This record gives sequence, C-alpha cells and structure tokens, in this order.
Amino acid sequence: MYQVIARKYRPQAFGELISQEHVKTTLENAIAQRRIAHGYIFSGQRGTGKTTVARIFARCLNCEQGPTATPCGVCASCTEIAAGSAIDVIEIDAASNRGINEMRELRESVRFRPARDRYKIFIIDEAHQITSEAFNALLKTLEEPPEWVVFILCTTESHKIPATIQSRCQQFSFRSVDFAELMARMEWIAKQEGITADAEVLGVLAQAGEGSVRDSLSAMDQAIACCGNVLRAGEVRELLGMFSLDSLDQVAKALTAADSGEAVRKMFDIVAELEANGRSLQHFARELARYFRNLLVVRIAKGQTKLVAASAPEQRKLAEVASAFSEEDLTRYLQLSLDLFRDLQNSLQPRFHLEMGLVRMVHAGRLQSIEQALADASGPGERGQGSGVRGHVGTGARGPETRGRGPGANSLMPGPGVEPGAASSPPSTRPASDDFRSRLYAALVEAQLTHIADAVMHSSVEESAAEIVIAAPRMYQMFLKPKDLDAIAKQVAGRPVRIIVKVIEAPVEGVPAAANQSPPQAAPAEDETTMRALENPEVQRFREMFPDSQVRAVRNLRDR
Repeated sequence: MYQVIARKYRPQAFGELISQEHVKTTLENAIAQRRIAHGYIFSGQRGTGKTTVARIFARCLNCEQGPTATPCGVCASCTEIAAGSAIDVIEIDAASNRGINEMRELRESVRFRPARDRYKIFIIDEAHQITSEAFNALLKTLEEPPEWVVFILCTTESHKIPATIQSRCQQFSFRSVDFAELMARMEWIAKQEGITADAEVLGVLAQAGEGSVRDSLSAMDQAIACCGNVLRAGEVRELLGMFSLDSLDQVAKALTAADSGEAVRKMFDIVAELEANGRSLQHFARELARYFRNLLVVRIAKGQTKLVAASAPEQRKLAEVASAFSEEDLTRYLQLSLDLFRDLQNSLQPRFHLEMGLVRMVHAGRLQSIEQALADASGPGERGQGSGVRGHVGTGARGPETRGRGPGANSLMPGPGVEPGAASSPPSTRPASDDFRSRLYAALVEAQLTHIADAVMHSSVEESAAEIVIAAPRMYQMFLKPKDLDAIAKQVAGRPVRIIVKVIEAPVEGVPAAANQSPPQAAPAEDETTMRALENPEVQRFREMFPDSQVRAVRNLRDR
C-alpha cells in the first residue's frame, strides 16, 4: 500500500531532524546526563516536528540499548514505536479525548508499571483542546507522577495551556523550518523518489508550506500525482493556486507607468484576467501583500537575504523590480495591499473591491510626500539648517521652524517695501532708516518684541516734543499698547514722551495697501469681551502666524 512522502520520510532519529537544533541538543544532553523530566510541552506551528520529536524521544528512552540519544532502530521497542503500535507509548488525540472522564482513565492508567519497556510515555496531541476541568483532574498526577511515567504535550497554541500545567513541565518552542534547509530536504527526497524538480519548483513547494515540512511534502506529493516524475514550476503553481512573480510583476509595472490612465487600464486588465481564469481574488490579494513585503525587504537588505522565502534567482528578480521604487512607496503599497486583503474577506463584490484597491495604489504612488508638500506650500526659498524640509534655494521663504515660537519668533507679516504675499526677512538683518519709526522698530526687535515692531512699521508715527502719535490700521491695534511701548519709546527719543495710539481706516502712506487693509468682517474691538479675547497671547500668536485670518465673533462662556 502506498505511503505518503510525509510519513515515508519521517525522521526516526535526532540526526535526521532539520532545524530545531535547540530542542535536539537539550534532549540529547538530558538523556546523556540521565536528567529525564516527567513532563514536556512541545509547542509551535503545524508540521515543524513536535510529534516526530516526541516519538524519537520515546525511542531513545525505551530502546533496549538505552536510554540513549542514538536508538538502534531494530529492537522491538524501536520498531513498534516507529509503527505506532508500542503498548507502553500511548498517543492520545486531545481533540477527541478532551473531557474529564478521559483524563480520569489516563490517571488510572498511570498507576500501573510499563508492560515491557523502561518508561510508560503519554504523547498528547493538540493538548490545548483539553478542557479546564480535565486539566485540573490531571494536575496532581502531572506534578508528581510515578518514576516510570513521562508526559509529552504537543500543541500549536501554547497560550491555551493553563499556567498551572506549564509550570510543571519543561517547555520547548519549535521554530519554522528555514527555507534553504527545507529546499535541501525536498531536493534529497526528490532524488530518492526519482523525481526531476529544479530549484524554482522546490521554491514553490517550500513557499506553499510556509515553514511547515509536512505541508511542503504534502504539496510535493500532490504535484507528483498531477505532473508525474517531471515537475514544472508553471504547472505546480497552477495546481496549488499560487501566482508567479511574472503575474505579480504586472502590478509593479503598472505602478511604474508614466501615464496614470494607462496604469489604471492595466490594473483592470489584470483583474479581468483573474476573473476569467477563475482565480481566487482573495488569494491574489494575499499574494500581492506578500509580494510587496518581499520587495520592501529586498530593497532594504540591498541583496539576497534569508528574510525572503524565495530561491536565489527569484530574489535577484525581486531586487531588480524593487530598485524602481523607494522604501516609502513600497511601505505604502504594502499597507494598501494588506487593507485590500482585509476588505476582501467579507466583500460581496470582491472584483469591485480589488479593482478599487489597485486603482488606489496607482494614485497613491503619485502622492507627494509631506516634506515636499510643505516645501512647495512655503514657496521657493532658503531653508534654515536642520529644518529637515527639502525645498528650493532662494530668497524670502520661511521654513516651518520659525512658526509658533511665541512673541520672540520671527513675524510672518510682510514688512515695508516687501511685496504682498512675500514673507519678511529676519528682523536682525533689516536695515534701519534715519526716521523715528525705523529707529523704534530696531529697538523693538532688539527687545524681541517683533510682533509690536511689525505693527509699528505698518503704522504712521508722528514725533513731537511731548508725545508720540502712532496711527495704526485696526488690524494692528491689539499689538500697540502704550504700556508696552513707553520704556522703549523714551529710550529711542532720549526724553520722556507720552504714547498715543490712534485707529485709522485709511492705508498708511508708504506701506503696501494690502498690509493696511483690515480683514473683512473683523470682530468689533469696542466690546470688552472681544478686547480681552484679542489680547490673549495665544490668539495674538495665531493671528501673527495667519495675518489674513478673521475673528468673526467672540462669545463669553459665562453668559450661557
């Protein structure tokens, strides 16, 4: 009778295992030192060798020449354990024997010595499915079993094993099998079976297993049954429902197309072809997410890496495709493909969802980065060092590093002689004229009162022997407080003077009209609540940053 490859080539000794070196070394040392524990938990994903190692360990313990790390394989114990018929090695499927009654029977069986062998070994598969009550019934026996009993609990979900059970056992976590080792194992098996399979075919079979030896060997068995003794990559992919790099590369080529309309048409053609061939759209979305993940990893690694489950030729092809994208683009595409796969799980119209997701990728690839958007929004200009924003070098531009620093920050309002819409140069570099207004401006800047300084330069100033009259447009009235100007005005004038601030509606002569125009529908300044709100430092700072902003209404929350 035919025996499937996964069972036919099941390892019968520690030397035949691939990967799991940490488990193999620990158990071999425990046997050599005669430090045999009474309870073990083997956890890990499916097909990584948990039950296989449990059987090998049982052979090591019960071999006639043992306990030994290298069982003979020919004695009665070894042959019966390999065949699964040993009377003293009991394998229990916890999925169907999970109740308290089964555990009570097991507890009664523990009391009796082995019929022939050295140890009575209980291998419990899918142990996480045992009920809480059954675990509690087993708890005392598992903690203090007779000296001839060994429990081995195998599970794919170790977090479901109660902590009271875990604390009484030694735990071993089985890892996914390395891609290269899995390919080497399948290549050896193919030679033993007389099967012709190149590296690409073996890579496809290894990818189908996703780190599981049993799943990969089952896929190989299926491929041999379908294709015969000569396996071809295209036929195997078609059989397993997998997608080749060529089919996924069509998406990448569409994303790099110069014309977005042409790219969208290519995306629709790809979906139409998938639909016509009866391919699973959900599976395509999953493979697309894996594809972009591999592109991103290869792009970052800048060459062949173990982090990508692909053969060397496939990795070279991935690297060639990844070179056409930036890391930011690939990260964006990966996130979009993951979102698309999630949405397709419950979609009633998977084709529409897939088409929309692919179109979204096309447009996402043409989005501007936030850094470039900020640079373009600020206009051409020279950036301060360390701003982290890429822009064009020129004059008159202000980087975002000057925003929101409070009263001492450089103002965003245009100064005299500057065209409307252009930002002012740093005050420290502005030349001061001989008139009183410019000298007062320079003194205010030196005192780091730049918001008041800009208001002065957008107002008319008349100096007399006893007083200084500042006629300011309404929008600058809130900055010009006599108490703030008194000391500096006296210093500039060189004598005691009185500050008078007047509000005017007409533009100040010599100042651009745009700077003197008060915002339309500005809030009335006569109301005491409004004045208090406009004098708030945060409000003033906001209006400095956005000179064209409007305060349309001020409401007192106490009047509710």
